[in-house]
Amino acid sequence: MAKHRSDLKILLLQIRNDTLTRQEEFDQFVRYSRLQSHQFSALDVYETPEFGVTQIEGFDALFVGGSSDASVTQPDVYSFVPAIERLLVYCLNESIPVFASCFGFQAVVEALGGKVIVDKDNMEMGTYPLWLTPAATQDLLFCDVPDGFWAVSGHKERAIALPKNAILLAFSDRCPYHAFKIPDRPFYAFQFHPEMDAQELAVRISRYQDRYFDNPEILQQILSELQETPIANQLIEKFVDRILLAER
Repeated sequence: MAKHRSDLKILLLQIRNDTLTRQEEFDQFVRYSRLQSHQFSALDVYETPEFGVTQIEGFDALFVGGSSDASVTQPDVYSFVPAIERLLVYCLNESIPVFASCFGFQAVVEALGGKVIVDKDNMEMGTYPLWLTPAATQDLLFCDVPDGFWAVSGHKERAIALPKNAILLAFSDRCPYHAFKIPDRPFYAFQFHPEMDAQELAVRISRYQDRYFDNPEILQQILSELQETPIANQLIEKFVDRILLAER
């Protein structure tokens, strides 16, 4: 029997090492899910790098956010990576719904047997048109998404191989793997940021421009080319409506 919307409880895994960005990300997931803030519980992996799979008990879904600095390719530096990957595998095996964004996407790829590399030459930072695969037309979340929809993307790492049974749903001109699902599981991963819009990206990269850009002219060029991303942002609400609230 399907749950009522107000009864849903979401565990949000956050990999943000500064308070302001972490709160912004939390608020973004709340807003675009059309749920209430009290329905989300955040787990800050910097504060709690060691945690078990029982962390998901009592929740209806796991959401995983992005990261400004951490890398799944450096588990020796970022000690929380193995715990994140174990939780993702557990959720997959137990058919617990997962919505993973950016760093979450990369953690899913590595956890399920794919491969992520650092590729600064093909770094994305801005808004980009994303293209759909034929499989997207049959997917619950993407079936009514137009080809070439705009999305926020910011990453210097990318997947070069997806998990063996993953179904690719979307890609960009620079990045061949931008969204996929695991068949017969309520399990989705997005390299782009469904939780962020163009205005929010502009605020963040302007605040931390020294972290992202050597030349301030690059920032101004990105800001001048930003596009609105309503279709991408709607994916979070669709996940709630079509996955979490559907009879399972």
